[in-house]
Amino acid sequence: MTSRLLQRSLGSPDYDGIRQALRDDTSTPVISVRGLEVRVAVLPLFTHDGRQAVRVSSTEPLTHVLVGVDSGSGKDVTLLVPEVDAPRELTLECRDDAGVVGTARITVTPQRKWSVFVVHHSHLDIGYTDPQGTVLRHHLDYLDSALRLAEETASWPDDAKFRWTVESSMPALKWLDARPKEMVDSFAELARAGLIEVTALPFQLHTEACSTEELHRQLRFIAQLEQRHGFTTKSAMHTDVPGAVVGLVDALSQAGVRYLAAAHNWAGRSVPYLHGGDKLTRPFRWRAPSGNEIIVWFTDTPHGMAYMEGNTVGLTDSYELADDLLPRYLSALSTRGYPYGPGTFGWQGPDAPKEPYELDVLHLRVQGAHADNAGPSIVPASIARRWNEQWAFPRLRSAVNSDFFEHVEEHYHDRLSVHEGDWTDWWADGLGSGARPLGYVRRAQSALRVAETLHTLAGVDATEQIDAAYDKVALFNEHTWGAANPWEDAEEGGDSGGLQWTRKSSGAYSAQDDASDLLHAATRRFAAALSERGTEGGALASFAVFNPATWARTDVVRAFLPRDVVGADVPIALVDSRTGQTLPHHEELVDPADWPTRPIGRHVHAVVPDIPGYGYARIDVVPGQAQAPEPVELDLDGVIENEFYRVAYDVREGYLSSIFDKRAGRELINGEAAAGFGQYVYDQYATAPHFNHLSGHVGAHDRTLLGDRAIGRNATVKEVRRTAVGERLVVELQGKGVDWIRTTIELHNGVPRLDLTYQLAKQGTPAKEAVFLAFPFAAGRATAWELTGGVGGPDVARVPGSAEYMLPIRHWIAFEDPGLSIAWATLEAPLVQLGTIHMPYAPFPPTLDEEDGTVYSWALNNIWDTNFPTQQQGETTFRYAVTSGTEATGVRLGAAAAAGLCEPFVGVLVTDSPDVSETYASVDHPDVLITSLGHDGVVRLQSLAAEPVRATVTMPGFEPAEASLPAYGVAVVRGTRQ
Repeated sequence: MTSRLLQRSLGSPDYDGIRQALRDDTSTPVISVRGLEVRVAVLPLFTHDGRQAVRVSSTEPLTHVLVGVDSGSGKDVTLLVPEVDAPRELTLECRDDAGVVGTARITVTPQRKWSVFVVHHSHLDIGYTDPQGTVLRHHLDYLDSALRLAEETASWPDDAKFRWTVESSMPALKWLDARPKEMVDSFAELARAGLIEVTALPFQLHTEACSTEELHRQLRFIAQLEQRHGFTTKSAMHTDVPGAVVGLVDALSQAGVRYLAAAHNWAGRSVPYLHGGDKLTRPFRWRAPSGNEIIVWFTDTPHGMAYMEGNTVGLTDSYELADDLLPRYLSALSTRGYPYGPGTFGWQGPDAPKEPYELDVLHLRVQGAHADNAGPSIVPASIARRWNEQWAFPRLRSAVNSDFFEHVEEHYHDRLSVHEGDWTDWWADGLGSGARPLGYVRRAQSALRVAETLHTLAGVDATEQIDAAYDKVALFNEHTWGAANPWEDAEEGGDSGGLQWTRKSSGAYSAQDDASDLLHAATRRFAAALSERGTEGGALASFAVFNPATWARTDVVRAFLPRDVVGADVPIALVDSRTGQTLPHHEELVDPADWPTRPIGRHVHAVVPDIPGYGYARIDVVPGQAQAPEPVELDLDGVIENEFYRVAYDVREGYLSSIFDKRAGRELINGEAAAGFGQYVYDQYATAPHFNHLSGHVGAHDRTLLGDRAIGRNATVKEVRRTAVGERLVVELQGKGVDWIRTTIELHNGVPRLDLTYQLAKQGTPAKEAVFLAFPFAAGRATAWELTGGVGGPDVARVPGSAEYMLPIRHWIAFEDPGLSIAWATLEAPLVQLGTIHMPYAPFPPTLDEEDGTVYSWALNNIWDTNFPTQQQGETTFRYAVTSGTEATGVRLGAAAAAGLCEPFVGVLVTDSPDVSETYASVDHPDVLITSLGHDGVVRLQSLAAEPVRATVTMPGFEPAEASLPAYGVAVVRGTRQ
């Protein structure tokens, strides 16, 4: 009794309930007498001799007779009638030992003749069900099993042969490196024969967490597999994560991949059917602004429980169960939008209208067991073998992923709908559950681009090391962030939350360390290369200040001058070797009394004007007349300024009250907004922690579950000072959820940008919470924002059903008002909500009135109840930048703001004096960015333009290289040496 009580009380869907709903919803009651019920289903089942099936079920065993056609006895019988091409009425008689119980007129209708591609795979969660290493070793074992099962079924009919699709290629790559040659050769032979398919993505990614370059690099193994083993990669699988960035289309297309099988797990936290998802037909052609497109199949979760669709209809259990359920499932697909009642899926079961499925071909995923990370099984292939012996249609084919798509492309390509734009991920909110390691990863993404470029300019091929670091970054962006029950701390199974998050987060810190190491090495190698070309000069030392962005800019450089190069007590001046002008500078001494564990010397800060993009300017260190001036302490009135902006901080309220653009004569802050500019907003929710998938059970249609909202209080000005390079204001506040909040506001002389840094001493708590930082601009709605591999905007197409209440962006958002553009950029925190703060439970209602110009940076949260960590703590940093202008477009201004924030100048100490300046690469189109320089003349480009453009890349020593870039697209050009 107890077990039944619990099962019936907790409300989660179970297979028995789903399957019974399917039986009920695909059959019609025709007789009801004295508590006995008879139901009839006309199903798409055809025998080899030209008959079709009628299923009759009764609550008691009876003899069921289709008068003049067929009969059978039992509680569930299949009666066969000659195939019809028009509706035909027949009489059903149901008899028991006493005679006729009842009769009914039934109509036999024409049925579709289906082709079902059964795609056997294992969904790879790197963790979740077990610690990460355990899971990966199991997946390698699965490939051993796949080889044995393929051999076992080699003599079976072709449609029934065991076939295996490697959903995520990482296990296959590890396996190929870890098995004897004869096994590797056998694997390659099976792959070439179409019995095993390795798909394109190394693991299942939160693609919006990836940088564009990272996403493309993760597909480099495709060419390697073909070169080494002679088989091609035609398709990709995107499993669990309900959405993907538009840049994925271009990345797959450029790697030669034409097909994508997506299985979206809504997990109760997603409501695509409220945002057009009910109109998203399948398969469809997903087209990027570039014009590249791939064919997409996605598993419709209310129909198929994401990647458990084949398991749901019995293909892992037995032929008898599949024989019962699969025809009903096909009937439901062809006749109704959702075959199950509310509550069957997602615990908020949508009762949304949806047109029946149109085609006669189905992609049906199956796993070897009813679980994530399940291994291969002979059962699906055995069922296909017996099925095809029994039935002519539906025809079951044990298939690899691309088999289905090649069939669709050949027979239905021109019938498929075309959808464009981003397919915004409903699970992206989970990225905020690991804000500190995510910030490290995002800093690493920026550092790796610069590290590769400087290695290249130094004549060093660091491709292998850069790729390895990108792989670490991508592994953090893999979709499994923790255990099934992440709050537990067992040593194995789904309760190993502590172990799993330790490994996951340490990977992020290790990736950032690797990126920093590579950048550190790159600066020394670049310095050595410049010094070799230089001549001995009269300077005490020199810095080559490198600009890793595309466009020339004026910005601050922070460089270290060791004591053993120039004594710390020696007065110095900095001279721009291009002009002979002395640059004001600020020094911060590293005193051995304070920092005996760090290199001794001084950090030198200076604003360097007009450094060319992908070039450097030489700044000479010469004897000075006096020591660098000490900082000047300013009034504690909370006001700082430079020639571009005057910024005021309201200490009483705890936020910026004014950012006045002096050039435009305009205030940038909306002073009437609900939240102040840069205000700390802390929300707590009236939901309980430590209940698996609770957020999928909970719906929020108003603010009832918003338990508390608090803001930063008791602001204290800690520092207001002016140095030779600019002015800085530091404020500390108190707030719920943190020990303290430190806000640093900086303006640099000659730099048209406001820099903001927020440091939170986060307290750990399992209570459901979220932290927002508010940025209300005196502007209309945002006009554009950066995505991975593209640009979004309110008028830019998105795939129907995309998440709308939040945006996972790369780095910038732009506003374009008449006469003025404004750009806001973020480094560590990608999640934003525009105009309001939403409840974090479906259907995500707003909690504030809409304000067009307000950006809420969703800095962190712990609203998930599985997979993502349930609390976070420790000092965590979030950096932002704001700029404005009257000349640049919004997207150009956004890119400029992001460059200043994410691609700071690099000061390289050189021992001899190289040329005063050099530009290593330039591009002649104002909307084309150079993202990095690779070995042997490789230049990576990205376009911000909404239309195709042509650009010319110029590099010293190389012929000018022409590039055609599609709209918002990427390109790689390789220079030819002169």
